[in-house]
Amino acid sequence: MENIILIFVCLIIGFLLQKIKDFPSNSHQVLNQFVIYISLPALALFYIPKIQISSDLLYSLAVPWVGFVLSFLFFSILGRKLGWSKKLIGCLVLTGGLGNTAFVGFPVIEALYGKQGLETAIIIDQPGTFVVLATLGVLVASYYSRGEASASMIVKKILLFPPFIGFAIAALFNVFQYDFVTELQSVFQKLGSTVTPIALIAVGLQLTFERKSKHWGFLTLGLAFKLFLTPAIFYFVYIIILGKTGLIMDVSIMEAAMAPMITASILASTYGLKPKLSSMMIGFGIPISFLTLAFWYWILQTF
Repeated sequence: MENIILIFVCLIIGFLLQKIKDFPSNSHQVLNQFVIYISLPALALFYIPKIQISSDLLYSLAVPWVGFVLSFLFFSILGRKLGWSKKLIGCLVLTGGLGNTAFVGFPVIEALYGKQGLETAIIIDQPGTFVVLATLGVLVASYYSRGEASASMIVKKILLFPPFIGFAIAALFNVFQYDFVTELQSVFQKLGSTVTPIALIAVGLQLTFERKSKHWGFLTLGLAFKLFLTPAIFYFVYIIILGKTGLIMDVSIMEAAMAPMITASILASTYGLKPKLSSMMIGFGIPISFLTLAFWYWILQTF
């Protein structure tokens, strides 16, 4: 419950800091950089060496990867047909394709499915959502932020992206079944825990409520895709077509229905991909998702 309270407290803090004249106007950019250069790499170095993936969890691991590809296909095709700008398409691909599988996902899954469900959620988040962000997410952000980007430039941006560097080091530790000393693990865990409060305050600093904003229609479309269409596709494929049932499938679909990922908004903002819209996807998406998650939980329990 404290995680849920922290979400709203940090968003409100960020929103109120907008009203303080002495507070630097570029504060959200500084906070974004701290998350990317410090918090996210630390998170990877803490969690990934500990992960054990079994064949039963491949369906779960596929959720963030397939979900991101679906988002790319949906918004890029629709955007080209409707003449959207590349920055708008990139923003919606990132925020519609990456879910908040950790900070919102972990407490929700643990509350509904216990520790066993949390184990599945960690697999979805770390080698799934986190790695998608550090690879495909950076690729999309690089391409849509400057139009036609060369392959070498995009590869360079991915390889030099601090969370990817953290992931690569942590993955090597995982392969050789080695972990950092206890003291370093504690440091990484504490630095990694700063992701959510700092990122949410940065989102709050950019959150605006403009009745005549041109973003409302895109916000509605983005949230409809993330909160309804994406989990519906996985429900149809996993449960209706493949006939899969059980805890792993339930957790996978619930994670597919999570609100947009906070750090996806940070990435979009950092690359200049409609920062206001990306903040709205988080600011409105997280509260609304608690209602839509209840709907999907009812679906999974009833049918």
